[in-house]
Parts: sequence; C-alpha cells; structure tokens
Amino acid sequence: MERQLLLQLGDRLKRLRKAQRLGTVEMAARAGITRNTLRAVESGDPGPSIGTYLRVMSVLGVSGELALLAGDTLQPAPADSAAARSRRAAPVVQVHISTDDTRHRHQDLQSLALHEEAVRRAKADPALVQRALDTVTRWLTTGDPRSASLWLEWRRILEAGAWRKVLGRTRHAQQLRQASPLVTILPEDVRQRILQQLSELKKGVLIASTPPDADASEEKRA
Repeated sequence: MERQLLLQLGDRLKRLRKAQRLGTVEMAARAGITRNTLRAVESGDPGPSIGTYLRVMSVLGVSGELALLAGDTLQPAPADSAAARSRRAAPVVQVHISTDDTRHRHQDLQSLALHEEAVRRAKADPALVQRALDTVTRWLTTGDPRSASLWLEWRRILEAGAWRKVLGRTRHAQQLRQASPLVTILPEDVRQRILQQLSELKKGVLIASTPPDADASEEKRA
C-alpha cells in the first residue's frame, strides 16, 4: 500500500505540473532539485526524501495537504483538549488507495513489489544473488534466445548490484522485470503474501475519519 501511495502521488504531481504548463527544467529549478530527481519524484520513487517531495508540492501549491497527516486528522482529539470540547463537528477525511484500473498497471505493480522484496533480501544475503546468477546462466544455455540480451544485462546488474535499473517505472525496467531471475529467490509463502496484498489493494482501501457515533465498520472498508 505504501508503494502504491507513492506511485499515485508521483502521478498526481506530474499531472499538476503539466496542467500548470511547467516544463521539467523550470519545475526542477523552482524546486531547487535536478531534473533526474524530479523524474524520480514523479515516478513515485521512494529514494527522494520527504523534503524533496514537499518542495515539489510547494511549487505546485498543494503542500498544505500534508497538514492532514501532520495534524493527526484521522485520530480522535484528546479528551481534555479544546477540540474535544468544541461543539463543531469534527472534519471527515477520507483517503482512497487503489491500484490503477488497467490490467497491465496492476500486473506491473505486482512485479515491482516482488522485485523490491527480492532486492531487499539480495542485499542482506549475497548467496541469494549467486542463486539468481546461476539461474541466469542456466537460462542463457537452455532458454529462449530472444531474451538473451535481457538476461545478459541481468547478469551485469546482479554482479554490480545495480538495483535501481530494475526498480524504475521506465519501459526498459518493465522489460527487465518481465525477464527476471531475481524473483526466483523469493520463498513461495512470501510471493503469495505479496500477491494477496496487491489483490486486496486492487479492490481499494478506504481510510476515513468518522464522527464518534458513526459505525466503526465505515472507518475502513475495501
């Protein structure tokens, strides 16, 4: 869910920039970041700091929306606070999180989530990297020759630990994930857990604050 939130945020910031007729050069200059960093933000990359995201949001005029998070809007006010004593109805805030409706977007998000977990494990255990390298070698010997160029690139990625190449949202990164030996290192139970989480996210998750007397079942529903 966290990854999908970043993807949705990046997409929204890109749409806002285009709606305001700002090119990437001007936008990056106003935010005080490089164009490459701006591309990372607009692709929902978790690499840039929250401060970087905030600078982009500030230029686009939407930084105030973070007040919903910083102000604990989704949490009930303390019993002895002025907010709790107020007769004014508490604001109702809803955040809807879901994957893209199109099938290929959902499939790519699944692939991305699997690869992020595989990369995390590979960084912690070099033996898993060797397992993936062995798989690449076997595929190069017995697999479809049409995928050989991608497998050769995968071998270089595994040897160099160049993980960012396969965790992006570019067309080439998607092609690499489609020909990936890396997900073979994941235990089956881990794969199924991730796929189940993405299946639930496809239905949509609604996080909402509700008045004190509202039905608790409305606070979170899929």
